[in-house]
Amino acid sequence: MATTVLLIDDEEGFVQTMAKRLGKREMEVIKAFSGQEALDVLAGNNLIDVAVLDVKMPGMDGIETLKAIKKDYPLVEVIMLTGHATVESAIDGMKMGAFDYLMKPCDIDQLIAKIDEAKTKKLKHEEKIIDAQMREITSRQSWD
Repeated sequence: MATTVLLIDDEEGFVQTMAKRLGKREMEVIKAFSGQEALDVLAGNNLIDVAVLDVKMPGMDGIETLKAIKKDYPLVEVIMLTGHATVESAIDGMKMGAFDYLMKPCDIDQLIAKIDEAKTKKLKHEEKIIDAQMREITSRQSWD
């Protein structure tokens, strides 16, 4: 099954280029050009596996967006993209639940490897939740 990636960055050229490159690697890419737009997309799409999020954006920045994603969509893994000036913010993001961070401009193969790792982590979390739900259901049935 293809990985669905939400690409969030206010630099439209970067988003378009990265979306094409990820698309060529059999990834489903959804684009958002602001934190608020990303949250709107997530509200209408429960199939997103990984968000690739720029730290530095006007309005709602990457850290605020990360907090909102982790609060409302805790299973979505987030990879932060950062320039040299915002490395500290990316590290703060890791403390708030981001999967990892990469420096911009990032190497496409490195990004793909991180996306694959993040999706694997998400799938493991989903399996644990399903297992717990199944155990709960079967333990209730044994009392009937």
